[in-house]
Amino acid sequence: MRLKMWGVRGSIPTPGPDTVEFGGNTSCYEVRAGETLIILDGGTGLRLLGQSLLREMPIEAWMFFSHVHWDHIQGFPFFTPAFVRKNTIHLFGGLNVSRTLEETLAGQMDYPSFPVHLSEMGANMTFRDLYEGEVVTIGRKQDVRVSNARGNHPNGVYAYRIDHEGKSLVYVTDSEHYAIVDPKLRKLAQGADVLIFDAMYTPEEYAGEVGGGPKTGWGHATFVAGCELATAAGVKQLILHHHDPSQTDAMVREKERRARELFPNTIAAKEGMVIEI
Repeated sequence: MRLKMWGVRGSIPTPGPDTVEFGGNTSCYEVRAGETLIILDGGTGLRLLGQSLLREMPIEAWMFFSHVHWDHIQGFPFFTPAFVRKNTIHLFGGLNVSRTLEETLAGQMDYPSFPVHLSEMGANMTFRDLYEGEVVTIGRKQDVRVSNARGNHPNGVYAYRIDHEGKSLVYVTDSEHYAIVDPKLRKLAQGADVLIFDAMYTPEEYAGEVGGGPKTGWGHATFVAGCELATAAGVKQLILHHHDPSQTDAMVREKERRARELFPNTIAAKEGMVIEI
């Protein structure tokens, strides 16, 4: 498998001189599992991914949305391949909101918010709402297995695990962790090659000692929680994801340094980074 990072920031895009190194686009990852193109979340990084895919068209892609808060879907109206006929896009999301994934994506493109409606996009799109614990087999060869578990976030969130030919990647975003390692996420991540984890806060930020009040109940975690999950699940590499919009490049580097003291094979997610699994 091959992983490329297109959006690693949380909550809101943060362009500017202080975020150039790690990037300011919101959540979006590209995974190539053999011949299968998988997209994890549709934040603003999805626009850049879409531009890169133009030279490959026609494409067939499988998109998995962790949840439908704005920073994870706001890039979809600007995903150029979705406007091109002959492209096929399979979209998956959890059954954890009041509307289906299709209704939610269409809702952000309703007048007056956006000039083009979802129904006017040219690509062939199929929608699938997933149940917790459901496993789907995808790809033209049906050789990629995607499983899920529910995380801890307001309105719900799904974490995903991708398995292909003995390699595995787990994507856990927007999931708060409390006194113990979440047993569902530990099971999902068990023995994974790569764990992408929402490490939005430092412990001090989460407790409210710096950066405003406490963040308890906001649905995000710290790098310490990520290291604890990675250790408990026996994963090989931890990627710190969903950087807080207030964190500068220097602050993300320091977060990465502190995390490596707890789990040595840790890196902070960075736009444009490619990892071969």
